[in-house]
Amino acid sequence: MADPTPTPGIHHVTCIAGDPQENLDFWVETLGLRLVKRSINQDDAGTYHFFYADTEGTPGTSMTFFPWGDMTRGTVGSGQVSRTAFRVPEGSLDYWEGRFDEHGVDYDDRVERFGSGVRSASENASGEAPRAETVLPFRDPDGLPVELVAVETPDDDPVDPWTEIVPAERAIRGFHSVTLRLTDPRPSEELLATMGFERVGTERSRGDTPGDERTRFAAEGPVGKYVDVIPTVEAGRQGRGTVHHVAFRTPTDEDQESMRRAVRREGLRPTQQIDRHWFRSVYFREHGGVLFELATTDPGYTTDEPLKDLGGRLVLPGDFEDRREEIEA
Repeated sequence: MADPTPTPGIHHVTCIAGDPQENLDFWVETLGLRLVKRSINQDDAGTYHFFYADTEGTPGTSMTFFPWGDMTRGTVGSGQVSRTAFRVPEGSLDYWEGRFDEHGVDYDDRVERFGSGVRSASENASGEAPRAETVLPFRDPDGLPVELVAVETPDDDPVDPWTEIVPAERAIRGFHSVTLRLTDPRPSEELLATMGFERVGTERSRGDTPGDERTRFAAEGPVGKYVDVIPTVEAGRQGRGTVHHVAFRTPTDEDQESMRRAVRREGLRPTQQIDRHWFRSVYFREHGGVLFELATTDPGYTTDEPLKDLGGRLVLPGDFEDRREEIEA
């Protein structure tokens, strides 16, 4: 059986929010991301679905939210994505701390990761070792744990940052990583290897729960390429301020199907492909309980709105358009 085409990394991360307007204000006006799609939860038409990303909605940049205002706040723990990290240009963290002070954002002191004391993985065929990085942890209005990681951005970086709010030299440039908290990481780490991630190093965690061991896995893509894993015993509880699922890129239908079959061989139960209008998706819970999605890169967010108008209206995909009057009431 042929190995699946490796994923280049994260496609999007979907989270649970409370108040829709508060969520919009924070992710657009404070963090400076572009609202590229204003839609509904296709499994719950009474709930908005907001998509925030770079200028073009590039795969690897979109943070999406279901605003379930009546849901209680969740608890981060095992079986969850505990933190979502975004890339920002080197030298920009002073700007972001000042901006957070100005907007009343709850943030922590910076932490250093993967500097001294890192154990690189000898089995890493690519020879990559984690680079020392500076991280600024903060929380959104619902308590969702988020991080900014200062990185050197290459000249051929695929992300086109939205610069209407935050200047280009400071703007968020897509995902850096997600952190998974798992009771028994081993089977999940084997799954990550099947998906194309390589173990590149381990260190004692700082800035999450100090003293825990953090292991990093890297994909080949230029953005959203890292998954960190931290062993955790205490179970999490889904609610406001937690991640609903993380999606990984499978560029084509063929790539997705080969990955779906590989996931089944791991003893998991992926769904059949589901058409989500802007991409096609397969869902499954990995061994530790985190909900994973495999998402194609096409057709993208401009399939139903021109680039200049992204996010300007409520988009109702497929048969939902016939229910517009009911949904907008």
